Amino acid sequence: MKTKNILPFLAGCSTSIIFGMSFLFSKQALNVTDPISLLSFRFLTAFVVMSLLIKFNVIKINYKHKNIKNLFLLSLMQPIIYFIFETYGIKYSSSSEAGIMLALIPIFVTLMAFIFLKERPCNIQLLFILLSVTGVVYMIIMQGSSSRYSSFIGTFFLFGAILAASAFNIISRKLSSEFTPMELTYSMMASGAFFFNFINLLIHIKNNTLNNYFDPIKSTNFVISILYLGILSSIIAFFLVNFTLSKLEASKSAVFANLSTVVSIIAGVLILKEKFYYYNFIGSAMILIGVWGTNYFDKKSENALKLAENP
Repeated sequence: MKTKNILPFLAGCSTSIIFGMSFLFSKQALNVTDPISLLSFRFLTAFVVMSLLIKFNVIKINYKHKNIKNLFLLSLMQPIIYFIFETYGIKYSSSSEAGIMLALIPIFVTLMAFIFLKERPCNIQLLFILLSVTGVVYMIIMQGSSSRYSSFIGTFFLFGAILAASAFNIISRKLSSEFTPMELTYSMMASGAFFFNFINLLIHIKNNTLNNYFDPIKSTNFVISILYLGILSSIIAFFLVNFTLSKLEASKSAVFANLSTVVSIIAGVLILKEKFYYYNFIGSAMILIGVWGTNYFDKKSENALKLAENP
């Protein structure tokens, strides 16, 4: 039982670290090519790797007698809409700013989960969620007044990514009763590979540059970024996301996204040499405390409920 309770927490933390680092790798890849080309190679890599793992029975999926139509909306939100907005948002902002903005996802997930799934966190959890989100808003306000990276375009795209990711959390939570986390993940990778490569192909045909389709892979930095984004940040991270959503309520699972903010800031500072100000430290501390409190009091409320049911 203890292992069962801790696995979703470990999965959520691991996902946050992987996603937090992904902003850095996306930024590096975008120095080589455009957003659509990046996404086409990212999801093609993820789809090919997953297909090989299925072929050799390393992982198992089974869509028989399941309503595959329900997977369309999931894939539309994530990866298609989300990654279009996220990648362009990263292009017009810094790695750390993108992480900060996307940490607003939990508040939208909480609202949607309450409306569509009737999931309501207890009052003290709401306070910790609010503390975490307040830390994000505080950093956005402070960074917006001093950062040369801030731009309306970047903020617009990142806000679109927030809405798509929030909708994805709700849909994945609902589909977890019919599909396994691996089945959800594979459908997402397949949809992303087909959609983004189709769009990329049309762009190259229009520009008469079809011979240059694979030019980005001549860059070592691009290949390293694609391997990270395609395998770690797509296959592994989304499997962990879908696993966490199958075990935890959507509002609680989404709070882990705030940890990605801290990781993205640290990665931006240490590797991309982005500046780290005092307000980044204060905001990061608020985020971490909020994540801890949300999960700690979730366990406390579950234990109290068990005692009430079995006095």
